[in-house]
This record gives sequence, C-alpha cells and structure tokens, in this order.
Amino acid sequence: MASPLNFLFLCTGNSARSILGEALATTMSKGRLVGYSAGSHPGGKVNPFASELCAEMNYPAQELRSKSWDEFALPGAPVMDLIVTVCDSAAGEACPVWLGHPSTAHWGLPDPAVVTGSDTDKRTAFRVIRDAMAQRIALLLAMPVETMTMAERRAAMRRIGETELLDATKKQLFPAQ
Repeated sequence: MASPLNFLFLCTGNSARSILGEALATTMSKGRLVGYSAGSHPGGKVNPFASELCAEMNYPAQELRSKSWDEFALPGAPVMDLIVTVCDSAAGEACPVWLGHPSTAHWGLPDPAVVTGSDTDKRTAFRVIRDAMAQRIALLLAMPVETMTMAERRAAMRRIGETELLDATKKQLFPAQ
C-alpha cells in the first residue's frame, strides 16, 4: 500500500467543520488519508459537539485541538497533498504558500456552531454537517486518489465541492444559506 496522503481541512476558527474533516478523513479512509485541520484565526478550543462526534468515530481525543495553519509551515511539519477550505471566510483569505503544491479546493459548509436552540438542535446541526462532509470524503475515496495527478486530484476535489449534498434538513437548520 502506498503512503497515505496528508489531507488538511482549513477554516477560520478550527473548532467545528475542519475538526470533523480531520477526524472523518482519518477514520473513513482506512489508512489512505491522514486528516489534519487548522484555522487562520483559531479559537483555541474544539467545539464540544464536534468533540462528541469525533469520539463516536473513535478518533483519539488527544488529537483534537484548535491550531493555526502556521504550524504547517514550520520545519518538520507534514507536507500536505490535499487541502480543502470548509468555510467561506477561510476560502477568501490569503493562504500560506504550501510546500509540495498540494491540490486545493473549497468545500463550503454552513457553520453548525451558529445554530441556536436546544442541545438537541445543535447536535442535529453538527450531524448534518458531519454527514455532508462524510459524503464528500466518500466520493473522494471512491477514486484512485493516490495515483491521480495533481491536476486530476484538484479537478475531482473541486467537482466534489460543487456538489450539493445537504438535504432538506440543511434548509431547516440553516435557512439563510
């Protein structure tokens, strides 16, 4: 088996969507991908609902932390093969120059952390986003991503990001989006 591809999920605060992406990529891929996450302006803590879902995926709690994307520019940091922004504000920011020229795309998803209401409502919002992210990762994993060229990966990731995967529940939870 080839070495796993390093997959970085970027968001502004690195507390919810990007954290879920990190855990999903690692747990769903069965060794094909290693998920990472970071934020342009990390909030310093992981959202408790994101932590709860990661625990359900058996993703090690010690791996969960809100961190800056600057960590991945330091000497000795893993070189990324794939990078996805998951929130619109991170997609519009000037990103660092990434070593190795990874394939990049935007997989915009609503922020479940802005949902108000009961804890049940909030958990539901996080599950909707987790499921949409899992669908996108599954689409990627259905391809021979390890043997694709950088241009093929980039095109595939961008097509995946343009796919509307959230169902009517999204419209209920995130009516403005």
